[in-house]
Amino acid sequence: MLALRLTRAARPAVQLRRLLVTAASAGTGFLLLSSLGHALNHPEAATASALRLAWCAVPLAATVYLALAVARTDPGTRPRPGLSAVGLGPARLMAVSALTTALSCTLGSLLALLVFLHLRGDLTGMPFDGAAADVLAADRSLPLPATLTLLALLPATATAAVALALRPRDPVPPPRTGRGFGRFGAYGASPRKETFGAAGRFRGRAAGSRAPATADSRAAGGRAAGAADADDDAPAPDAGAGSEPPAPAPDTEVQPPAGLPWGVALVTAGLAVQAYAGRSTPAPSLAVLLGWLLTATGLVLAAPGLTHLCGRLLQSTRPGALRLLAGRVLMAEAARIGRPLGVVCAVASAGYAMTALSDGAGPAPAFGPLSALGALVVAGSTLATLLTAAVEARQCRADTVAALLRLGAPAAMLRGAAVLRAAALLALFGPLTLGIAALSALPLG
Repeated sequence: MLALRLTRAARPAVQLRRLLVTAASAGTGFLLLSSLGHALNHPEAATASALRLAWCAVPLAATVYLALAVARTDPGTRPRPGLSAVGLGPARLMAVSALTTALSCTLGSLLALLVFLHLRGDLTGMPFDGAAADVLAADRSLPLPATLTLLALLPATATAAVALALRPRDPVPPPRTGRGFGRFGAYGASPRKETFGAAGRFRGRAAGSRAPATADSRAAGGRAAGAADADDDAPAPDAGAGSEPPAPAPDTEVQPPAGLPWGVALVTAGLAVQAYAGRSTPAPSLAVLLGWLLTATGLVLAAPGLTHLCGRLLQSTRPGALRLLAGRVLMAEAARIGRPLGVVCAVASAGYAMTALSDGAGPAPAFGPLSALGALVVAGSTLATLLTAAVEARQCRADTVAALLRLGAPAAMLRGAAVLRAAALLALFGPLTLGIAALSALPLG
């Protein structure tokens, strides 16, 4: 009930993102049911039906990725102060997000079932009754267990992915640091590092304070011996004894993502598999699919590192305020924006390679309505995921942008930094996508 109320009370932008999830779920569910119809209509071609079902894993993964991105940017399930007091802690909010995702995906699966039955001719009274009866095995009854299993596959996978990604995590305790020695053997942690010449300055202060010993001074020293023994464990005073030592400066260096070498290795392995598959005519579909999966995985792993590198290049050679702001934002948001950008590059390179193959002199693969629907689902889901990740990054930078505006930064500079970031990413990932697509299509042409 709470999930339904939050769904109804959401803003139009949030409702639009949920409708995109529903539309992608409907397209993926229809593709799954179409593979079932092909298996019923051609019982002798079990291998072809299994291959159709295996290709449905690509739109399934794209739809689950979109559902996860939409669940992360949902403002209604974001933790706020005071919600735990009314029973809406992190675990409850995670459950609400999972239920909202399940509702959107289930609605899409039911819509796919209605369209499938309508095109089979089982539902009448609407246009295009039985338009695809010969393709969807209208003369055979649908097996109920197989239909329910295929329809429940996407909602179950998306709900499990959202629950796993948004599960509450225990705060990591700070690392325990061992006790060290401060200045000249004083017990304790020193907040400042010793600089060059500190020992010489200490010897100078010690020599300046040394005076000829007299009877009075020796007596005073004897009276102060007990107090000195009690303070043996105290750190030795320095020139700034009356002031507190300055706190260490915070570490503002953004660590680069660690997946760039593995991504490059997987992209190289995927291109090698495709080159090996192109030696035989026709190329085996399983090897082509494996090569594309390796290349896509490598692009997804390498994209955050490339985004971080793009931000660092923007700040090179004496940057101004605009380039510095754009570069720092790219470096900070490399992991959040890089992965969806890598998925978009993988899908674009695969689509370009398929287009090049269909336009070549060789035998082109059959592109029908189902292939067009699958390409539309995958391309639309990846682009929507990238835009949703950009919205999430903007939400995370809201406090920083507000602080910059309070400090007097012009809004035109912030918009210019956003345009500069987009242009830099396009200049880096555009040629990369075209190059990988050309290399993927070259052995198969």
